[in-house]
Amino acid sequence: MAKSREKHSTHREVELLDRLRAMGGSARTAVLAEALDVSEETVRRTVKALAKSGVVQRVHGGVYLANTEALAPVVTRLGKRPEEKARIAAAAAELIPSGSCVFLDVGSTTAFVAQNLRNHRDMTVVTNGLHAAQALSDINNNRVFLAGGELQAVSSGVFGPETIAFVERFNLDVAVISVDGFDPRSGFLLAAAPEAALARAVTARAHRVIVVTDHTKFGQNAPMVACAPGAVDVVVTDRVLPPQMAECLAGNGVEVMVVEG
Repeated sequence: MAKSREKHSTHREVELLDRLRAMGGSARTAVLAEALDVSEETVRRTVKALAKSGVVQRVHGGVYLANTEALAPVVTRLGKRPEEKARIAAAAAELIPSGSCVFLDVGSTTAFVAQNLRNHRDMTVVTNGLHAAQALSDINNNRVFLAGGELQAVSSGVFGPETIAFVERFNLDVAVISVDGFDPRSGFLLAAAPEAALARAVTARAHRVIVVTDHTKFGQNAPMVACAPGAVDVVVTDRVLPPQMAECLAGNGVEVMVVEG
């Protein structure tokens, strides 16, 4: 299996992207320079490098992230394409047997998966997301473990080194993750470095990894690699994938489940 790495590995690029995301996805060059304590010329050079891969778009005097949906609060994303997410979640939940130790991330589609697991029993649920924890606690003899770390309001979840250390205590049968994009060369992508770091740690430990995502994420760009294609066992989505992407996944031994309406 290819070792995962950040798509943009320089510290300056990662720092700028995280700051831009925290600012809501767009900012003036001067504001970014002040926030990062660097010169405007340094910001412009970093933005130019990022723009070449389509992660950001440059405008006069500023910059904005290309993948704006990934920046929206999870409560907003829950309302986008709910029928597709519900179908994906129902199919994914059927792949998870009762009694499993399962990790659920903070993604909106994963929140739908949590709802579909409410009839499962005797599960050990490990999550960094408030939605999944609330959905599955105190029912059917489930045990829910909510990771510690820094709470981020936009995702309704926690992140950081403490989160990763907590999750690494568990022997995960299944990990369910959502993504912000997919590139055949780099793999499954996320918009934020903390989310990607956690995804890499989880996919390295879980016996089975399920990616739940609607078709719009395929071909969508995002700056951070969550995991290489071969780190995933099953992709559950709502439409047949473009040939290049389907061939990439098949070549890496990834099963693709399509649940069309």
